[in-house]
Amino acid sequence: MNVAFWITAGLLALFYLYAGGVKLVRSREELRPMMAWVDSTPMTAVRAIGAVEVLGAAGLVLPPLTGIAPWLSPAAAGGFVLLQIGATVVHLARGDRRIALNLTLLLAAAVTTWLATARL
Repeated sequence: MNVAFWITAGLLALFYLYAGGVKLVRSREELRPMMAWVDSTPMTAVRAIGAVEVLGAAGLVLPPLTGIAPWLSPAAAGGFVLLQIGATVVHLARGDRRIALNLTLLLAAAVTTWLATARL
């Protein structure tokens, strides 16, 4: 189970580190081709989501690596579950039916939450 945790947590952390970093540094015009929802969302909210994603990525891997506050890892993974539920709702509310990535990330975060909880 330890190997499975590190694989899923590592992949999720890489994804969210990239996705969050992009939201933090790119302009609305640069984000628009990847994320149509940025047109109807204030940039402060987009930046906040990016910060949450970057901090969540750190929260997935740093606590188990350092042994400091290991309960943060399942909390971060659970936070990503909630994030993807919200993202799926936003996509569906906008009439966007392309939610396969959101559902995949939701499943991966749920599995990571379970694996992280089993490690405690």
